[in-house]
Amino acid sequence: MELKINGQNADVTLENEKTIGEVLKAFEEEAAKNNAATIGITINGKKILAEDFDSACLMELKDDTVIELEVISEPEIKDSFIHCGTSFETLSEKLENISIYLQSGKDEQAHAIITELANAIDVFCRTATFSALFPDTYKSIQIDGKEMGEFFKDFAPLLSDFEQALESNDTVTTGDIAEYEISPRLRKLSQSVKNVLK
Repeated sequence: MELKINGQNADVTLENEKTIGEVLKAFEEEAAKNNAATIGITINGKKILAEDFDSACLMELKDDTVIELEVISEPEIKDSFIHCGTSFETLSEKLENISIYLQSGKDEQAHAIITELANAIDVFCRTATFSALFPDTYKSIQIDGKEMGEFFKDFAPLLSDFEQALESNDTVTTGDIAEYEISPRLRKLSQSVKNVLK
């Protein structure tokens, strides 16, 4: 059997494990001791989806079995949050200038900021999802007294309005939402992450 963790070969010695499920269970126990969790499993080149997990666990281990695990640790989650906090702080300032860019025909600069915003929110949401595997870290982040899920529930409609204003070339609404709605929220997000993860 071959075990790879985040693309690296892992040196493992089997004890009495006979099935893939037994190997995964033993690995999870070790990972938990190191504040880490598995977020992706591939067996013999096939990605295992949630609905296939139980049947995959019953598979017999063979000499040519290749198990690839994608693993994330709590320190990595915290680092990602810190990175997001820094990005949001920079973006909140840039968003305040969107209306100026749009009104002076500098659409390219405006769209570059919007793309940066979309990517930063994507990274944050992914990190927030994985942070739920580490409840202490997840619960420690409060934005305006709200948990992350609740904050984004209120934030999502704004992002949707922003997208619609962009699509209809409504530069005034786009600028207003960017400056008065999104920018202050990004500042709060940035501050919340920094306060918790010091």
